[in-house]
Amino acid sequence: MNSINTILILLGLCVFETISSIDNAIINAEVLGTMKEKARRWFLVWGLFFAVFVIRGLLPWAIIWAVNPSLGPIGALTATFSNDPHVKEAIELSAPILLSGGGTFLIFLFFHWLFLEDKHFGLPHEKFFFSNGIWFYALVSILLTSIVWCALKVNPLMAFGAVVGSTAFFITHGFKQNAEKGEDQLAKSGLSDISKIFYLEVIDATFSIDGVLGAFAFTLSVPLILIGNGLGAYVVRQFTIGNIERIKKYVFLKNGAMYSILFLGLIMLFDSFGIDVPQWLSPITTFGVIGYFLLKSNKHLKASLEKSLEIS
Repeated sequence: MNSINTILILLGLCVFETISSIDNAIINAEVLGTMKEKARRWFLVWGLFFAVFVIRGLLPWAIIWAVNPSLGPIGALTATFSNDPHVKEAIELSAPILLSGGGTFLIFLFFHWLFLEDKHFGLPHEKFFFSNGIWFYALVSILLTSIVWCALKVNPLMAFGAVVGSTAFFITHGFKQNAEKGEDQLAKSGLSDISKIFYLEVIDATFSIDGVLGAFAFTLSVPLILIGNGLGAYVVRQFTIGNIERIKKYVFLKNGAMYSILFLGLIMLFDSFGIDVPQWLSPITTFGVIGYFLLKSNKHLKASLEKSLEIS
């Protein structure tokens, strides 16, 4: 891996983690506003350490280790930097299983957003799909069946990986829904600040799964994932501290995150089936998609401000 690819991967991971965690940052900001200064400071400092090293560090390492138990814990961490041919062979053999599971998870995540979640319509077709949300479960069932059928012809464990990916989606989605619904009640509740901190850490762990699985579309290197996602987590914490209201005004950022998730999911699936995908494609695609919706959001914000001035 040359230095240019490494820089692209790190930047792509940082941007993707930042944008895909906006919802998490909004929930954090709302709850932190009800807490005392000492508790807020503790969460923003030590919570960042937990989010980066425990969640975004241990989770990708655990995933690599789970699909490569023969490597052991240290081997799973250093596998992508090892010159040992046995280690490289183990990673190559297990990668399709991981990629099929992660790709399935991300594609399900995108279609759930497209069909069922409230949104600002950034592209013409989004309103049509949202109005036909009842078809979400039929579509993802057909997709899973198709992926499993094709995977069985290549590697039965890839099919199992796809099933695990779909299962992980529905489990984590349930936690997310509960977190989002409970946000208002938590903010108004009489729970102690310590209880709220633990709640926020659980939410952060749940939301981080999207970013961690998406990171494998960029690289299988745990250290690079840790650095890139860690930088993204730090940026999200900065948004939480002082810029969250401004970020909310960029109404199409969520759209950009979800289309990035779709493309990363497709890249992972293509890669799992042996289709050669250039290493630079994931970060470049992420930059392009996020950049487009950032410009679209900025244009919408300017138009809204001009309209407000005309009315006043």
